[in-house]
Amino acid sequence: MSEINDLRVKIFVDGADIETIKNSVDNTHFVKGFTTNPTLMRKAGISDYQGFARQAISAAKGLPISFEVFSDEFEDMERQARIIASWGSNAFVKIPITNTKSEMSCALVEKLSNDNIKLNVTAILSTEQVKHVAEVINRGTPAIISVFAGRIADTGRDPVPLMKECVSVLRSLPKAELLWASPRELLNIFQAEEAGCHIITVPRDIVSKLSLVGKNLEEYSLETVKMFCNDAKLANFKL
Repeated sequence: MSEINDLRVKIFVDGADIETIKNSVDNTHFVKGFTTNPTLMRKAGISDYQGFARQAISAAKGLPISFEVFSDEFEDMERQARIIASWGSNAFVKIPITNTKSEMSCALVEKLSNDNIKLNVTAILSTEQVKHVAEVINRGTPAIISVFAGRIADTGRDPVPLMKECVSVLRSLPKAELLWASPRELLNIFQAEEAGCHIITVPRDIVSKLSLVGKNLEEYSLETVKMFCNDAKLANFKL
């Protein structure tokens, strides 16, 4: 298994916490960007969307950071996208692959990309959706294509072959990067690397496990036994 420092896949932190962004920038050299979404922001208790986003952009210190539009109408999505893009050169605008009516967002993606707005096309779960995006993305505009590999795995499908196919689809687009989204475990980082993904976005709980990479398994086994023994004593179990 490769060391974290040897990986080509870029690690982005997924969340909605300013302190995590600041700490990642200041203390974690392998973090290369950030993502968030309305669900994470709501769970974090954020009510001022623009206020949070502007703080996060500043805290990211030039590293790419993605914010999602939240309208369900394409005309209003465009308005929101242009506002978000105006907040900083490192801001990427997340556009969902469809709205809630299953209407594809490709026309909007094409329009915004042609206007040099950096996009993160999100909530993608199929190769066909990636192909549709690849047909409309401007070759000269940076773009992230977020495929929710973790959700694909939740359906019992191996996401690695699909992600490899998506890498192939995007090969002719020099400024488009494939992002492995919704990881479930640290192993997904290495699977993303194997698949040739450019980016993987990981939550804070997975980032905290990175120190375990390459750990001696017998040592880890002993630590696990000690944990069980200590917890049994603390619980005062008796038979």
